[in-house]
Amino acid sequence: MGIGTRSVGALVVSAQGLGCMGMSQSYGAGDESESIATIHRALDLGVTLLDTANVYGDGANEELVGRAIADRRDRVVLATKFGIVRDAAGNQGAQGDRAYVRQCVQESLRRLGVDHIDLYYQHRVDPDTPIEETVGALTELIDEGTIRHYGLSECSAETVRRAHAVHPPAAVQSEWSLWTRDIEDSVAPVCAELGVGIVPFSPLGRGFLTGAITSTGQFEEGDMRRGLPRFAEENLDANLAIVRALSSLAERRGVTPGQLALAWVQSRGEHVVPIPGTKRRRYLEENVAAASLELSGDELAEIGAAAPASAVAGERYPEHLQRTVGR
Repeated sequence: MGIGTRSVGALVVSAQGLGCMGMSQSYGAGDESESIATIHRALDLGVTLLDTANVYGDGANEELVGRAIADRRDRVVLATKFGIVRDAAGNQGAQGDRAYVRQCVQESLRRLGVDHIDLYYQHRVDPDTPIEETVGALTELIDEGTIRHYGLSECSAETVRRAHAVHPPAAVQSEWSLWTRDIEDSVAPVCAELGVGIVPFSPLGRGFLTGAITSTGQFEEGDMRRGLPRFAEENLDANLAIVRALSSLAERRGVTPGQLALAWVQSRGEHVVPIPGTKRRRYLEENVAAASLELSGDELAEIGAAAPASAVAGERYPEHLQRTVGR
């Protein structure tokens, strides 16, 4: 069985995409040749949606993805993002005014080496610029053919509604996994109501739900997970209990815990297209295999009982980053 396709808004993509961020930042040292081989293998397996952003590796990730797809652009639904800015001290903020949007898209086109972007997200909502201005600028880019569709990332349900009133977004990207369920209360229902796709990033809990992580001592210097509360030693035991329960169910089904966790995200709806990130072919192949894993109602209930949202210990982000989501 092939990986199949799903629709996010009016855009048809593979039922699972590939998150490319870790190839250039956040999860230890990269390996360009293996990363490019991973992208090529993804395309050969039927994955069409590749996800990057202008801030990943300070532009290096867009350049890497551009090199990887240079001779196979027609096989790719290319997604990138704008909107995260950092001051001289490294503090993260957001920007979304019209001039900035237009500047960013030209820079991304140059780094990617393409003449258009298929899905262009606002990475974080700018609290000082009305979403109507940002979406107005994105609509201009659609009309000009510079981008085909736009999306939003880590936004509130109210922002989705306001944006949709100007021009319907194809997708909302947000973290969604068995241990991150924040969007289920309001954002996910609004997306379903309005016909907006959902593109979950970190559907494997930044690798934790695979069962491969048992200590923060496993992380290389520079790995962002060293600074995330859920990986802190005081939260690790409680969160490992979730993984043990998930692993027991996965063993019974004859799959890995990561595949079970990924299949759970995929089961959330036909408009849901997770983008597990990896920089290695062997993990990519394991993830893609989960796209054809169908779960029964009983299995979904068991998974929900094994990994209830209330059992997760620790916040998603440290406080200074948590403030930037859900606007």
